[in-house]
Amino acid sequence: MDPIALILTALAAGAALGVKDTASAIVKDAYTSLKTLVRKRLGDGTDAECMLAKHEKAPEAWHAPLMAELAGAGADQDRDLIAAAETLLDLLAKAGGQAGKYTVHVQEAQGVQVGDYNRQDNVFNAPADTGDGRWPTPGVNHF
Repeated sequence: MDPIALILTALAAGAALGVKDTASAIVKDAYTSLKTLVRKRLGDGTDAECMLAKHEKAPEAWHAPLMAELAGAGADQDRDLIAAAETLLDLLAKAGGQAGKYTVHVQEAQGVQVGDYNRQDNVFNAPADTGDGRWPTPGVNHF
């Protein structure tokens, strides 16, 4: 992933999860550290603070403007900033796994798969095979 996209992804993910009560102190600290490094890279002025605050509230709307600012500020060459983004994303991935990615109740269920990247084709209440290789036509007696 391109370094600036990595930074923006981490900021958006941190904004979504880092401010919730369920996020650990480590995740919140990593998100705060990342924002501090972004502010430092963009300059400590109110423009950087304003842009980060707006991106936090509406990441999709502020993705392109913040991307342009980060690119112009050379964020793709800032190893500390990139490392902070990677650290936050790693922490968020671990936190998601620990919290349980899925909550599934399969009591009396049929044809259930739990997990990622599954494919399953189910046919429920299918007509019985006639034994001659043809499927029965509904409403037609095959006997």
